[in-house]
Amino acid sequence: MEQINATKRWYVVYTKPRNEKVVKERLSSKGFEIYCPLVTTVRQWSDRKKKVQLPMFPSYIFAHINEGEQALIRADQGVINFIYWLGKPAVVQDYEIEAIKKIDKEGSSIYVENKEIKPKQLVVIPNGPFKGLEGIVDNLDHNKVAVYIKQLGCLVHFKI
Repeated sequence: MEQINATKRWYVVYTKPRNEKVVKERLSSKGFEIYCPLVTTVRQWSDRKKKVQLPMFPSYIFAHINEGEQALIRADQGVINFIYWLGKPAVVQDYEIEAIKKIDKEGSSIYVENKEIKPKQLVVIPNGPFKGLEGIVDNLDHNKVAVYIKQLGCLVHFKI
């Protein structure tokens, strides 16, 4: 069993829209290590405002599994498939998951934008919630920074 755990990696799973939390719960109850970072946002209805928790990465969750478990994840009714990078299921490095968990824990003002961008400059973030994260940084203005995470194909925005 130890050898199986040694080969576990974080994969990006693409879910049906608005199914991230229920898929996480279903797969977690089956014994899989699933991570779905959430952000709190205020939603306005006609009669009230309410704080709700939404997935940081819409339609994406992360599964810490080995290659042999991929078919079991795909079998869930809310899963569409894995996200592919260079013809193989995308793998997110442990330090990238840790950076996301750190942001999740700190509750920074962030939002995620699915946007295809051209790589500009590869950097290692020196401090803050993304410390040690390698990515492509795009400075939006003096208060906000966006980090492009290539394995996810999206920009992660946060306030400085």
